[in-house]
Amino acid sequence: MENIRSLKEKTYLSERTFLSPFATLSENTKGRQREEEPCRMRTDFQRDRDRIIYSKAFRRLKNKTQVFFSPEGDHYITRLTHTLDVAQIARSMARALSLNEDLAEAIALGHDLGHTPFGHSGERILNDLNPAGFRHNEQSLRVVDIIEKHGEGLNLTYEVRDGILNHNKNDGESPSTLEGRCVFFADRIAYINHDLDDAVRAGILRAEDVPSDITAVLGKTSRERINTALYSIYEQSAGKNFVAMPPEVQRASDGLRAFMFDNVYKTKFARNEEEKAANMLSQLYGYFLAKPEKLPESFAALMQKYPAPQVVCDYISSMSDSYAVYTFRSIYIPRGWTFTDEDN
Repeated sequence: MENIRSLKEKTYLSERTFLSPFATLSENTKGRQREEEPCRMRTDFQRDRDRIIYSKAFRRLKNKTQVFFSPEGDHYITRLTHTLDVAQIARSMARALSLNEDLAEAIALGHDLGHTPFGHSGERILNDLNPAGFRHNEQSLRVVDIIEKHGEGLNLTYEVRDGILNHNKNDGESPSTLEGRCVFFADRIAYINHDLDDAVRAGILRAEDVPSDITAVLGKTSRERINTALYSIYEQSAGKNFVAMPPEVQRASDGLRAFMFDNVYKTKFARNEEEKAANMLSQLYGYFLAKPEKLPESFAALMQKYPAPQVVCDYISSMSDSYAVYTFRSIYIPRGWTFTDEDN
């Protein structure tokens, strides 16, 4: 019978043998912010993935908006199902390119941990309220570095933290690993296609409304479009020290993204709902800024190290949609009085 340590050594050997020379090997990680005893069985990237899955921030994603606020139907995408989509696509991409699947999956599972309630609307609102601004990728890193585990953080590896921070950047600050680049593309592929499916399901769009020059390149269904994107990235990037889309597919994907902004993300309905979210989050922000003693103990403790506006944003961004509504009601909406028989 093999000893436990040999299981990790087998993973190291497998990576050396089968992965691309451009892949990030687990044994070559740049390490963690704080030294700690390594796991005897799991690689550091596998351990990071597990830490993210078991975090409270990950669990809360199930009740955070992707596009539609608090959708009634069971089949609409939430921030959690979006995260799982991204992880699946990123892992498939990494496997096809002989990159490190464990690293790609860990980055994908952690990339949206800092997202606000009410989706990108919530992000824009907190960005306007906080003098230092608010960006969900930076907040996701703050979650894993500082906020989780009552201020201890998850102490993840450099490569996973880098991928989380830069998962939405496509410039000189893009992820330093090819696995991080896989997550960049997986994120865009996932949200554009599944947000489109949700918009059709909600009756905001019809599938045939997508311009024909886009569908001619990408396909008419979500399955076709995702396959087109994955196949094209493989053909463009296999055996090379980069991950990229061919120009024609990139242009069509950018066109679909622009179409979604014009016809879904910035519609009158979306703006009306964002106005409601802005009012709610603005009042919560002002309340906790004026009364920091009302913050939960773990967040109040952060006030000793960080500016009050940042800590208030930490707390509000950690809320699920339903908890933000509950908190707002408990502060600003009078509770109904319950009468007893003696009152009659």
